[in-house]
Amino acid sequence: MNELELRANPTLRDFQEYVKKLEVERGFTRQNAIEKCLLLGEEMGELFKAVRKTMKLKTDVNANIGSVDEEIADMLIYLCSIANRFDIDIEQAFRNKEEHNKKRTWI
Repeated sequence: MNELELRANPTLRDFQEYVKKLEVERGFTRQNAIEKCLLLGEEMGELFKAVRKTMKLKTDVNANIGSVDEEIADMLIYLCSIANRFDIDIEQAFRNKEEHNKKRTWI
């Protein structure tokens, strides 16, 4: 039986913990940060294809193109995985970066 479950109204920390557990359950713990970054890049390409399809731009009719929401979810999984490998709390990193960005001048 699969005991892996994401709690209702999860925080970013909950997503990171969930991904940590799913990687153990699915046997992905041996993939290093470089492999995860490459996989994230592949998912970004898949997201772009899904956006193209959704926007009715030309795509390969024989290609199996996922939906925008599926590809964004895949990217979040890989992002959490990469952050976990560097012990980065994504929420705190976001807050820190936004404090920096608030001091920047935007044209």
